[in-house]
Amino acid sequence: MADPVILLVSAAHGDLLLDEFGRYVRDYDVRLARTSAEAVTTSEQVRAAGGTVALYVQDGDLPDADPIAAFDAWRTVVPTARRIIAAPFERFLPQAAAVRPGMVTGTFDAYLLMPRGARDEEFHGAVTELLSDWGSTVAAPEVDTIRIVSEPGSALTSALLEHCGRMGMPARVYAPDTETGRAVVADHGAAGGAPGFPLVQGMQRAPFVATSVRDLALGMFGTPDDASGTTTESGTGTVEGIVDLAIIGAGPAGLAAAVYGASEGLRTVVLESETIGGQAGTSSMIRNYLGFPRGISGMRLAQRARNQAIRFGVEFLSGWEVTSFGPGASGEPHLVRADRGDVLARGVVISTGVSYRKLGVEAIDDLIGLGVHYGSAMTAAREMEGQDVVVVGGGNSAGQAALHLARFARSVSILIRRDSLEATMSAYLVHEIAHNARVRVEPCSEVVDGGGAGRLAWLDVRSSETGEVTRREAQGLFLLLGAEPRCDWLPDEVQRDARGFVLTGRDVARERWVDDHPPADLATTLPGVFAVGDIRSGSMKRVASASGEGASVVPLVHRWLEV
Repeated sequence: MADPVILLVSAAHGDLLLDEFGRYVRDYDVRLARTSAEAVTTSEQVRAAGGTVALYVQDGDLPDADPIAAFDAWRTVVPTARRIIAAPFERFLPQAAAVRPGMVTGTFDAYLLMPRGARDEEFHGAVTELLSDWGSTVAAPEVDTIRIVSEPGSALTSALLEHCGRMGMPARVYAPDTETGRAVVADHGAAGGAPGFPLVQGMQRAPFVATSVRDLALGMFGTPDDASGTTTESGTGTVEGIVDLAIIGAGPAGLAAAVYGASEGLRTVVLESETIGGQAGTSSMIRNYLGFPRGISGMRLAQRARNQAIRFGVEFLSGWEVTSFGPGASGEPHLVRADRGDVLARGVVISTGVSYRKLGVEAIDDLIGLGVHYGSAMTAAREMEGQDVVVVGGGNSAGQAALHLARFARSVSILIRRDSLEATMSAYLVHEIAHNARVRVEPCSEVVDGGGAGRLAWLDVRSSETGEVTRREAQGLFLLLGAEPRCDWLPDEVQRDARGFVLTGRDVARERWVDDHPPADLATTLPGVFAVGDIRSGSMKRVASASGEGASVVPLVHRWLEV
């Protein structure tokens, strides 16, 4: 396969840009166009030959087109490419005001100062960041850390691929009759494994048959007991000793609590039933998270936080699903019970987050993984090329999913029950959606039925204004329908609101206060147990606020441990 193209577009600075981008020629096909029209022609030729453009770089001063209009024209040909303006020094400030609206609407990704000397790593750091984002969301992996052997049409296989993508593990699916597929099947048989699909191999582990995403989490990272040094033949057991802090759930709030807890000397264990990152880990691009001016994907944010926590000594118990909780009496440690074993912890932080609410249409739920997805399903977006896709939901996650899908799909329709997005979605996403020709918003609409022969092919959509139901073709349905708490295992000692979210601080019913004093802001009604992030009643449902709560809870844990 041909190398992806980096297309430089400049009449006055082409030779300088070619020299600067010489460091990328080993892995990319670096080309130069002198005009916007030439860039369109080159892009069309690359696509016709089966290749793609990974990155457009222009100087903001094209002889035949406005720079923003040029990006729009190139995006029509290659919507998946990342886009940069590299302005020469003398033009950087004068043209900034003219091109800034293009950044607000998502027309291009970065406005950079063209390098004026050797080793401008600030410039190239931005370039490689965007290329890395392109490589993880668009390009097929060059190598596969995980190999999945599966028959076609498997919903579980789709879920396994999604999990690998969210964990930053390059994965590829092979049919059983391919050379690689036969080799993995043979390795599995030689190890005495029973036949079955999907069959997973990777991370220097023997192939195994996965029956769930949790099987993959355990198979790739080992059982929690492997991490704790207490491996048993059954793969179950108890984490040795009493930990200072057990964090249940590894979304942004849990990850922040882990980093701050372990960095301040607490022995910290994180239990996560499936994928690190929670709902935020499915976001294709979070643009309003402090400190990331070009945005960051939820997957990268989660994996960076995980690596940071591991550096401080945090144990991640991936694949451990908490099933019950035994409150410690009279200062005794709490008992966290999971299907793989137990953890005794002096302090516990509940950060299990929320799950997307089900649509409640049986015919559609029968097609989960077969064109129907709860959440943004990053890896499934690649399968939507040239298809018509529907996103249901009006929050930020839905907006991010729609914009990511628009890089691949022929059309993306956002269905919402309200009459507009403004009340539920951040303004920057509303602006980007309004300026993306492939995305349209359909207010006062809801999906009431759908189906297809083994895969989604059509949807019935009802207008809440007229009651009329219309049928449309759709090959993808992405459901981001709000939040349902994930903590049914909690005991009655932890008070929850009518919807099941955990109450903390002054939100706790007054009769549960001690000596007429409410619990601390993030403390629950059970001493030594705290709640942060989306699971907490009244939370903001934003990544930054969840991370802030995760950091803020650690001093409260310290205070409790000192009692």
